[in-house]
Formats: sequence, C-alpha cells, structure tokens
Amino acid sequence: MTTTEVTADQARQALVALRTEIGKAVVGQDTAVTALVLALLCRGHVLLEGVPGTAKTLMVRALSTAMRLDNKRVQFTPDLMPGDVTGSLVYDAKTSEFEFRPGPVFTNILLADEINRTPPKTQAALLEAMEERQVTVDGKPRKLPVPFVVAATQNPVEYEGTYPLPEAQLDRFLLKVTLDIPPRDAEIAVLARHAQGFDPRDLAAAGLRPVAGPEDLEAAQHAVRQVAVREDVLAYVVDLCRATRQSPSLQLGVSPRGATALLAVSRAWAWLSGRDYVIPDDVKAMARPCLRHRVQVRPEAELEGVSPDAVLESVLATVPVPR
Repeated sequence: MTTTEVTADQARQALVALRTEIGKAVVGQDTAVTALVLALLCRGHVLLEGVPGTAKTLMVRALSTAMRLDNKRVQFTPDLMPGDVTGSLVYDAKTSEFEFRPGPVFTNILLADEINRTPPKTQAALLEAMEERQVTVDGKPRKLPVPFVVAATQNPVEYEGTYPLPEAQLDRFLLKVTLDIPPRDAEIAVLARHAQGFDPRDLAAAGLRPVAGPEDLEAAQHAVRQVAVREDVLAYVVDLCRATRQSPSLQLGVSPRGATALLAVSRAWAWLSGRDYVIPDDVKAMARPCLRHRVQVRPEAELEGVSPDAVLESVLATVPVPR
C-alpha cells in the first residue's frame, strides 16, 4: 500500500492499534506509549524520567517493531564521547582517505538511555540532531533518516552521578513523561507473563507484529496538519504560557517554542481522539507533559515543596477557559 492510498481514518486506526500491540510486551505504561506516538506525529522528542527497571527500553523496542521502524540504543556514560553518538571520520588505509562512519544517531528511533549520566559536552552532541535533523562532521551536514525521534531516559535528578540537562536542551523535547512504578495489579501481570515464559529480548515470540508503518505515519502527520484551531483556543494556549512567566513560584516560564509545542501536541491529541478540531480539553490534557520541563521553580519555592506540576495545576485552574 502506498502513502497516497492510506486514508486519515486508516492511519488513525493503525496508530490506535499500536497501544494494543505494544501492550503484548509492556504493561501499565500507556501514558508513555501515547507520548511516543504523539512525538512521532509531531516530529518531536520525548524525555522519559523514572527509576531503572520500568520497561523504558522494552517500550521503545516494542514501538519500533510494531511500526516497522529502525531503532538503536545508546547507553550514556561519563566517558561517552560526542563522536560515539553522531559518528566520526575514520582513516581508511586502502584509499588513504578519511571516511565518515555513521553513529547510532542515524536511525528512526534513538533510545538515549540515562542521558543525564553523561557530561554536557556529550549531551550537546544531540542538539543539532534533535533540532535540524542532521549531523555536521568536518563541515559537511548529513541528513538523518525520516522519521527521527529521540526517546531519552533520565534518572530522577536526586540520583548520584547525574548531570542535569541544560534548559536549552530540555526545551527541545516535545514531552516529558514521568514513569512511575506500575500499580500492584499491573506488576502481578508482569510477573505472570514472565512465569509463562515471556522473554523481553524476543518480541516475536511474544506475538508482537507490525500493525502500522511509515506510510501510515506520513498520512497521519498530513492529517494532523489539517486539524482546525479556533482563535480563542489559540489565545488560550498563549495565555497559559504567559501565566507561567508571571508566576511568583517560577524563575523561568514557558518560551514561545513551548507555546508552539503545546499547540502541535494538542492538535495531534485531538486527531488521535477522532476529531478534526481542537477543544480546550485537548490543551488541558497536554499542558503538563508538554510544559513541565520548560519551567524552572525558584529555589525558595522548591524548598517549600512546590513542583512544576503544582504550578501548572494552579495556572490551569486560574486561566479562563474559552467556551
């Protein structure tokens, strides 16, 4: 089936089916799975924060399998160099010339595992790739595959041996999702699967099959760009972001880039929900995952237990909602 033959409804059905398919391998992380699908629709990136062992790697591998996309994983460590991520020039003795050897960033879905365990120099190696969809080595830009999504995981910042991501890099992530330990029932379901022989390294044996492909994604992205947004809803997005800049609890509010990101992800969420127009509830649903990493709480407010989510909750409660 070619891209032109995939209708918007078929693409939506395929992407909604992803959740069910990924559920064959991953239990209790529906929010994170949805965030990855939204990132693909918006050509954005996702930051997954959580303690080790919450199936982050498995989730990305399952998504890649279910969508027929290539994926690579990089374990970020204190001694990782930028060239280990982007690729580097290697001398070829046969030709007596330097040739470019692509790094793991040349893929569709890059799992940047524990990105805050590597120093800022290596973290910054991803900046050009995330924003420009290219890597420049020896003055020559090299385009990355389409689609290209970074799914970065990080440990909670209070963990030992972490390097907090700079604000400029955090702002390049479309969404930040916090992965909690799954509830008791979900954890029992995980253990039951393992007791029945589930092997996370063999997704085919778990019954995971491709249910969508690049052609579905392309049709879906085109459909999302057609989603209508009323002027009062646009103003609501702007008012929410401006309210964060005036909050006494924050020393850094949401930038205009954050406002455009909130609009984009609200349109994608509306389309996934079966509508071709955005309502205020779409904006509300996406505000916390889209904005929580774009604000910075004042140290004195942080000492009082104020969190980014709490400030956003207050903003959502006070900014008038269009009818």
